[in-house]
Amino acid sequence: MNQRRTWLGLGLLGLAATLAWQLWPAAKPAPWNAAERALLASLSLDQLPAQAVAPGNAVAANAGAVELGRRLFFDPRLSANGQIACSTCHQPALAFTDGLDKGRGLGESRRNTRSLIGATTSPWLYWDGRKDSLWSQALSPLEDPAEHGGNRMAYARFITSDPGYAAAYRAVFGSLPDFSDPARFPEAAAPGPDRKLARAWEAMSAADRFQVNRVFSNIGKAIAAFEHQIKPGRARFDDYVAAVLDGNEVRPDQILSAAEIRGLRLFIGKARCIECHNGPMFTNQEFHNTGVLSYPGDLPDRGRAEALQQVRDDPFNCLGEFSDASPDACAELRFARDDASLLGATRTPSLRHVAATAPYMHKGQLKTLGDVISHYNRALPAMIGHNEAKPPGLDRRERQDLTAFLESLSAAPEFPGATAP
Repeated sequence: MNQRRTWLGLGLLGLAATLAWQLWPAAKPAPWNAAERALLASLSLDQLPAQAVAPGNAVAANAGAVELGRRLFFDPRLSANGQIACSTCHQPALAFTDGLDKGRGLGESRRNTRSLIGATTSPWLYWDGRKDSLWSQALSPLEDPAEHGGNRMAYARFITSDPGYAAAYRAVFGSLPDFSDPARFPEAAAPGPDRKLARAWEAMSAADRFQVNRVFSNIGKAIAAFEHQIKPGRARFDDYVAAVLDGNEVRPDQILSAAEIRGLRLFIGKARCIECHNGPMFTNQEFHNTGVLSYPGDLPDRGRAEALQQVRDDPFNCLGEFSDASPDACAELRFARDDASLLGATRTPSLRHVAATAPYMHKGQLKTLGDVISHYNRALPAMIGHNEAKPPGLDRRERQDLTAFLESLSAAPEFPGATAP
């Protein structure tokens, strides 16, 4: 009899635990205190500056430049084989990413394709920050043999030879040089590792090279003007924060679920995500080593430590002669952090639209948000440099709640023209 009572008691306890587990998500969340409300407000999309920062690009807000850039962004003719456009890797339907471990154009890129949504808010571009503006970044894939695979001489001639592009260019930037003389302007030429292109480039006069570089840099500025308009959509999270700050009594299942709210509490608390993923774009725009394993077959990525000198030497950086910025406007480049902690460090990605940007990390090493959270929960030693992350000790339920919250940050992005022209 005593044994039966024991089993009955255990059964009732199990039933009670099951019911508590099922009912707990429906419980009303605890109110946010003043400090927590301030943190929530700092993450809201309402805090995003209305005017985008565009160092070195005087036409970033020019409507003609935006339209010209939109056409260029979707045009596969800006590639060596006529089949690769900016939108090949930055697909609007995938939050301006491509869903691949590493970007793929004419070949495979070194790293994962980052989203362009809200990219204008960052002072650095690429995972390693080797570019310091959107317009300068837009130039790099055009000549990368693994991406568009073209050369700046061919691109400059393309703009001048296409009547529609030539007219749009003149309307934004003024006169176009005459590149028709083959003795001065070869069919293909560019500085870089390709010896044939480099020899043709060096054979040109300094004045002619300058003219080509000017048109080439303006192509980047037009594309960037369009990219400046790619803005994050308002997510359910933003509506929830607005309701909290307004003092509205909102049931958790009306905007965010109870699991998402618990995940939000973890995000700004125990999980410590907010230490790097802060501000309205959920990124501090800084560089961190978080101990991500190397991609299979790849050596450990040196990250920012390798790229800092590249951006300093870049003729299209903020301080370069093709930039429209004054030196005073280039503080990020002039005073860029340079220390041992940058070894293996990559730029903190935005978490806006994160559910649509898998796979994750700088080479797509982690396939799901659950994998990312598990990675940080372990915080194993880095293969190169020092892992800055500390294990937060999240249990299975907490990891599920944190994933649920991250998924609440997705919304349709805003940008002019949803399809190619």
